[in-house]
Amino acid sequence: MTELEEYAQRIESLARRLGLDYYPVDFELAPASLMTEIAVYGLPVRMPHWSFGVRYIHQLVRQSMGHSKIFEVMFPGDPCRAFLMDGNSLAENTLVTAHVLGHADFAKNNQLFARFHAMAGGNIVEMAAAHAHRIQLAIESHGVERVESVLDAALALESHINIEGELHRSRYAEFVAPSERPAENPFQSRFRRLPGIEEPKAAKPGMVRAPIPPHPEYDLLWFIANYAPELEEWERDIFLMVRAESFYFYPVFACQIMNEGWASYWHARLLREAEFLPQPLYLSAIKAHSDVVRPFASGQQTALAINPYHLGFTIWERIVEKHGLERAREVRRDEDDFGFIRNWLDEELAGEAGLFVYEARPGDEIRVATKDINAIREAILAPKFNFGAPRVAAVELKHDGSVTLAHDHPSDGRGLDVTRAKRVLDYVHRVWHRPVRLLTVNERNEAVELTA
Repeated sequence: MTELEEYAQRIESLARRLGLDYYPVDFELAPASLMTEIAVYGLPVRMPHWSFGVRYIHQLVRQSMGHSKIFEVMFPGDPCRAFLMDGNSLAENTLVTAHVLGHADFAKNNQLFARFHAMAGGNIVEMAAAHAHRIQLAIESHGVERVESVLDAALALESHINIEGELHRSRYAEFVAPSERPAENPFQSRFRRLPGIEEPKAAKPGMVRAPIPPHPEYDLLWFIANYAPELEEWERDIFLMVRAESFYFYPVFACQIMNEGWASYWHARLLREAEFLPQPLYLSAIKAHSDVVRPFASGQQTALAINPYHLGFTIWERIVEKHGLERAREVRRDEDDFGFIRNWLDEELAGEAGLFVYEARPGDEIRVATKDINAIREAILAPKFNFGAPRVAAVELKHDGSVTLAHDHPSDGRGLDVTRAKRVLDYVHRVWHRPVRLLTVNERNEAVELTA
C-alpha cells in the first residue's frame, strides 16, 4: 500500500465518523495529458467532435499562462469516479482525496443531483463510453462528414433542454378533445330566433388533431429528435445521446458554487482533524488549500470574476458557524446555487469578500457600478439562468414541415448575438431539411427575424 492509499483509507474512515454519506468512490491516478482531455471533454471517453479540440487548445494556453491547474476531476454516480493528477505532490493528492469525498457527499444528498441521478442513471462514464461507441459505428456506416454535421447541430443546442422536465418522455398526443363551443352573445341569440332561420346542426363529437407543439417547447433536443421531418434513426439517436448527457451535467452546472464550497469546507475540516498526517505534509496541504480558496490570483488585489471555491467555502463556514452543521446539511439537501446565493450571501459577507458589480467603459476603463447586495446576487447568478443558454422555444410546426422558434427575451433579459444565432440556425437547418425561422431581438432590443 502506498502512502497516498494509506492516507486515503484513513481519511475515508474519518469522513464516515464525521457523518459524510456517499456512494463508493473509485480513485485513479492519471497523467497530465489525460487529465486535460477529461477536463475538456467532460468525461474520460466521449463522442468525438472538433469543438472539443478547440477547447483543448484553449485549456493548454490557460495552463501555459498559469491561469489553470487541474488537481482532480470527479464524476458523481454509483460508484463515483475520481481522477487525480499523478504529477500532484503527496500533500496535494491527500487534500484532493478529502475534497472528492466532500463532492461525493454533496452529490448523494442534494435533491437536484438525486433527481437527475434517478433519471439518467448513476454510471455516466459507462453511458458516455457507450455513446462514443455508437457514434463511431455511425461514422463507419455514414461517414465522418454526415455524422459531424448532426453533432454540430446537437452540440450547438446541448444546453437547450427543459430542466424542469423529464429525461424519458412520450411524444405529444396526436389528437385532443375539441374545445367547447363558445357561448352565444345576445346578437347571435336574437338572430337565431328570427323567422326562417334554421337551427344549426349539432356538430358530431370527435377528436381533433392537436397542434405541434401544443405549448412552447423549450426542450429543443427532444423536439428535433422526435419531430424533424426527415431525420434518420441514427441521427435521432445522436440528439438523444447529447440530451441524456446534458441532463447529467445540469446539476454540476447549477450547483457549482455550493458543491465546490462544500467540498472545500470538508477537505479543510478533514485535514484539520486528521491527526495521523505528518506535520510537514499537513502544512503543505493547507498551503494548497489556501491557493484553492483564495478570492483572487496570487499577486493581485482584486478580480473581475468570482472564485466559486472561495465564495462557496466562505458561505458554508458562516452557515456552520451561525446555524450548526445539521442546518448546513439541510441547505446542502434543498438548495441549488440560486437559492444558496439569494438566501445566504448577505451584505456582511459580500463586504468581507469585496464583491461588487462592475461595468466596462470606453477605453478599457472598469468602473464599480454598485455594491447593492441584490445586484451582486443577480450578477453572480445571471450566467446560470436556463443552463447558461438563451431561452428559446419551438412554437409552431407548419404542415409543410417548416418550424418557428421564438426567443423568450423578456424572461431572458437580453438580446441574442445575431451572428452566433444565425450560425446555430444554419446547423439546425441542415438536420431539419425545411425552412427554420427564429424570432428574437438584438442587443439593442430591436425585433429581428432570422431564417435558414
